[in-house]
Amino acid sequence: MAETLYDTDLIIIGGGPAGCAAARIAASVGMRSILIEPDRLCRNLYRIPALNNVLGGYTSGPELADSIVAELKSTELCRLELGRHVTELRADEARVTVTVDTGARLTAPYAIVATGVGPLQPRDVTWITAPSGLTLPPLWQAEADDAEGRALLVLGGDRLIGTFLRANPTTDTRLLVAYPAADEYKIDEIREDSRVTLLPVEHLTLGPAAGTAVAAEAMGQGGTRQTITVDAAYLSIGNAPTAPSGDLTRGVDGYCPPTDQHPRVIVAGDLRSARFQRIMTALGSGSEAALHAYYAARDSRDQ
Repeated sequence: MAETLYDTDLIIIGGGPAGCAAARIAASVGMRSILIEPDRLCRNLYRIPALNNVLGGYTSGPELADSIVAELKSTELCRLELGRHVTELRADEARVTVTVDTGARLTAPYAIVATGVGPLQPRDVTWITAPSGLTLPPLWQAEADDAEGRALLVLGGDRLIGTFLRANPTTDTRLLVAYPAADEYKIDEIREDSRVTLLPVEHLTLGPAAGTAVAAEAMGQGGTRQTITVDAAYLSIGNAPTAPSGDLTRGVDGYCPPTDQHPRVIVAGDLRSARFQRIMTALGSGSEAALHAYYAARDSRDQ
């Protein structure tokens, strides 16, 4: 029987911490990889101003990202395809085939999908009513200088609020955090910060933009109503998976559980679940995914 020919040993989709870790580990065991990323490597890490939960003494996202990117660019067995977007992923008994936005197709025995998540918008949750087409930036995109002395409405109680406050300990910014009951457990770390006003709500209605100000009507969890006017609004609602189309199995929440996938498709990083979205877990899962592919390939050769 003729040997199956592939473009590489491993295709990695996504250039965040999980994808980069997968490429480094794959190279360490002699596997060639092609890493496909539509943006820059570790793009979201560059937007995290403060870190307090990673090893290595890194205190900011850009510092850690620079280190990862430098290592990856020196990894000879990894071919980088930056600025390319995966449009389809297909898997069969012999190979994985990945189609990119140029129309080119790449094949490998295995693929690691580490495309991560993107921020939810007001239209994605039931507790917010917003004007049609409204798109707001996540809080981590707020620049400290632009936020200085301003009142910001933060929608949702996700943990990036604490990151913003730690990164800007002296910024005179007032955060009005409107959050549903489901986010109650998330706001403990910001509860005592004097710059934060907590607003538990049943529902919040955003009004149309009026100049640079933002107006909203909030119905509290006790049924009381309140009119809010602030300088700007940002998101801290949470994230949604950003997986390519094709042969990926998604759960009801949109995430891609690793145990439900085709044997040749390995899911790593934040795409696995909302429960483990941390830099350290992404690095670990990317490394594990590469070793999974390595041992699976070796076992198939030995059979």
